[in-house]
Amino acid sequence: MPEAEWDVAVVGGGPAGLAAAIEAAGAGARTVVLERGAHPRYKTCGGGLIGTSLAVAGAHVAVPAREQITMATVTLAGRRPFTRTDDRPLLAMVTREEFDDALRGAAEAAGATVRQRCPVRGVSQEESHALARLADGASIRARVLVGADGSAGVCGRYVGVRCGQVDLGLELELPVTPGVQDEWRERILLDWGPIPGSYGWVFPKRDRLTVGVIAARGQGERTRLYLRDFTSRLGLAGFPPAQDSGHLTRCRQDDSPVRRGRVLAAGDAAGLLEPWTREGISFALRSGTLAGSAAAAAAASGSEVDPALDGYLAALRRELIPEMAAGRRLLTAFSRHPGAFHAGLATGKGWRMFGRFCRGEMTWLDVARNPLAGIALSVLSRT
Repeated sequence: MPEAEWDVAVVGGGPAGLAAAIEAAGAGARTVVLERGAHPRYKTCGGGLIGTSLAVAGAHVAVPAREQITMATVTLAGRRPFTRTDDRPLLAMVTREEFDDALRGAAEAAGATVRQRCPVRGVSQEESHALARLADGASIRARVLVGADGSAGVCGRYVGVRCGQVDLGLELELPVTPGVQDEWRERILLDWGPIPGSYGWVFPKRDRLTVGVIAARGQGERTRLYLRDFTSRLGLAGFPPAQDSGHLTRCRQDDSPVRRGRVLAAGDAAGLLEPWTREGISFALRSGTLAGSAAAAAAASGSEVDPALDGYLAALRRELIPEMAAGRRLLTAFSRHPGAFHAGLATGKGWRMFGRFCRGEMTWLDVARNPLAGIALSVLSRT
């Protein structure tokens, strides 16, 4: 093949794109990743990996965890604090610079070519190929293109992804002193916020704390005020941030497409994330793996690409979309009754469920299917 022609082209070098590249290249597809930045690069993200993420990523890389979390403090708008300690890790804390760069190395080891500082300005397709138009005017041709360039990227727009839930996340990366590091070592904080559906977090990563809040879009000033108050309340306002950033998370509508012809959308580009916690890394890794598998199968199938690519949506409906539906139920109930969620989590049974979710031993779909939890969700969602 000419250099500009590939079996699979992946737009975006984050977890979804690199998981797709690892899967496609591992299946023998000639695969290229087009990344607009250069690894390692900063990415706004809490960086807390649940067990589901660790299982997928750990199959390919030694996860560069900076902290193993065994303790959590939970508050309700700064009040009613409780702290729980577990005998097994709940989360692994990573920086996206290190985590994504490890995945990049795994993609290259699988045989993919990663082109960095290679922004894609547009996507199109012809009868037998999809095309990615680069910033320098050149085009990359591939039998299948996987779009994993984020919720504001060109690929989601091309596919026609529709998102019904949009949230604003604000985040600070705070370099902190050794004493503060010790105070937060192996401990996170979650705060159910004053805006319906909002929450804040503190995630420790050795020499830094990631402090952030998230709330529905359209309440920017209230969200900024929440972050300021949250940081001040914790005694962290005096630490100048190394990063002060914001981003929008977008969650797909039930009827949103994830494919247009030879172009698939994965991860944030497809609006795939958990609606309540807005956890996206596990959805990125899993959807990227599914997209890479479908793309490699389609590229190897000759002219009959549709059956293999149709299988991608079927896999999402089977594996990820039901979890999102459960997350929406949780978000509705939580938005109306955060105090009930706080009280429930403080119970032994509630905490055990939370721990099992964090470790990847159960999903929110499993929680919603629990008879008692299902009844509680139904009541809280209606009142």
